[in-house]
Amino acid sequence: MLGRLRGWAKALKRNVFALWIAARDKRTPLAAKLVAGLVAAYALSPIDLIPDFIPVLGLLDDLLLLPAGIWLAIRLIPDPLMTEFRSQADQGMDLPDAKGAAVAVVMIWIVLGIIAGAAIMQ
Repeated sequence: MLGRLRGWAKALKRNVFALWIAARDKRTPLAAKLVAGLVAAYALSPIDLIPDFIPVLGLLDDLLLLPAGIWLAIRLIPDPLMTEFRSQADQGMDLPDAKGAAVAVVMIWIVLGIIAGAAIMQ
């Protein structure tokens, strides 16, 4: 069981990196680029959209949203390209820094806080 989990985690990491490569490749369709870029940036971000300390909901993004986003992005990318991107990911390139994704998540929380504050003040 532990071996299966390790294999799944390794495949997940490889797919995230392959999606990062896909998002930057000119041959990737635009819709796939957008989804792949968002999913890879979110997966690599040190900040979650739903913080993990929130019971149940905090883990849903990691357990449901992220795999669903990866699945969708992979389905949008043609199979020969995805195979090539996975091969590039297997070559051991370092994962990119996702500071931009962290900034985006913080900005979303700030905007949501402002909207909630404005709704409470009315």
